[in-house]
Amino acid sequence: MAVQYRKLTEKDLDTFIEMRIRQLREEGARENIDLRPALIGYYNRHMADGTFVSWLAVDGDRIVGTSGMSFVEKPPYFSCPNGKIGLLSSMFTANDYRRQGIAKELLTRVVNEAKEYGCGCVQITASDMGVLLYTDFGFVKNGNFMQYIL
Repeated sequence: MAVQYRKLTEKDLDTFIEMRIRQLREEGARENIDLRPALIGYYNRHMADGTFVSWLAVDGDRIVGTSGMSFVEKPPYFSCPNGKIGLLSSMFTANDYRRQGIAKELLTRVVNEAKEYGCGCVQITASDMGVLLYTDFGFVKNGNFMQYIL
């Protein structure tokens, strides 16, 4: 069966969250808490208010690829004068479906969602695996990204 693409719905959330956790594990994240309740709350709130969207790749009934775009607003700055930013997340493709163009198609769809929302840019913290995909798509590295854990 050919891979099809559709938007995430509430009924997909359990599988989507499991794939998000698998992605984080693959990227080397330390799993020191049960993240599921926080993820369920986040996706329910932000899907409802339109500030999170996801496209899925599905093969029959199986979700084989995920993407996510959160929409946030920051004070305007020169490279994003309206301050609307898309935060890309949850880019994941099942091992047996990789290298088939699925991630690129999902990326195209969520970037188009950001354009439709009015975002001036899209940002991501890329895994080592994803850097080539994003640079080929046109993303540019920003060496100034820093984070402070509270």
